Amino acid sequence: MATKVSTDVNSINAIELEQKVKDMYSEVALNPHGEFHFEMGRVLAERLGYLSEDLDHIPAEAIDSFAGVGYYFHLANLNEGESVIDLGSGSGMDTFVAALKVGKNGKVVGVDMTDEQRAKAERLRDQAGFNNVTYLKSYIDAIPCEDGSFDAVISNGVINLVADKGRLFREAARILKTNGRLAISDIVTEVQLPEGISCDTTLWAACIGGAMQQDSYRGAIEAAGLSVRAVQENPQYKFISENARGASKKFGVKSISLLAVKV
Repeated sequence: MATKVSTDVNSINAIELEQKVKDMYSEVALNPHGEFHFEMGRVLAERLGYLSEDLDHIPAEAIDSFAGVGYYFHLANLNEGESVIDLGSGSGMDTFVAALKVGKNGKVVGVDMTDEQRAKAERLRDQAGFNNVTYLKSYIDAIPCEDGSFDAVISNGVINLVADKGRLFREAARILKTNGRLAISDIVTEVQLPEGISCDTTLWAACIGGAMQQDSYRGAIEAAGLSVRAVQENPQYKFISENARGASKKFGVKSISLLAVKV
């Protein structure tokens, strides 16, 4: 996952959080069958809505390390020849699915700060011959790409890890073309999380502590110059750790998929 914790949340330890995120998602890449706070792999992907015919045509190792929280490709509506950037691309599953959609005349860029994730994605890309996919080492709220470079920005289960979400959405809007789409799945809450949870770096890294209240989340997207066009909940996504399930029940922590357009 690619996140830089450049935050106005003064009580979160930014350096500690970044290291925990790197450690956790390095392990996701290297040991995808280990124990995590979240579910992973093909069974999860298919339950969320990924098409079997797409999964059959991408590297299985990328699917093993898939730790997304929803499905959004039906909202993204990617077309042949388009340019797409995946924020927090991990081991590459969504970049490979996007590459199938945009074809050899399109391009897909994956952005991730975790070396092990990016190295795995690059190895799988080369082995499978996905010549229209490239990867960048970067934080996803400071993307080294020109203004108006992409038709679509995608992201799955990552934005909740970023402390300054407003900055990230402004960055997404900056790199999108006019009428470009932001299509994402992420974790939000129905009510604001208490400080005991929102300041816990372990819960941040597990996609709980950094979840934003859903109305504030939408507001941050619209403040960046993006018009929200569709929001859907993903009840198929379930947390598996006791702490995560407790937070989900008490504070309405849940997965959504969302489409916004640059106006």
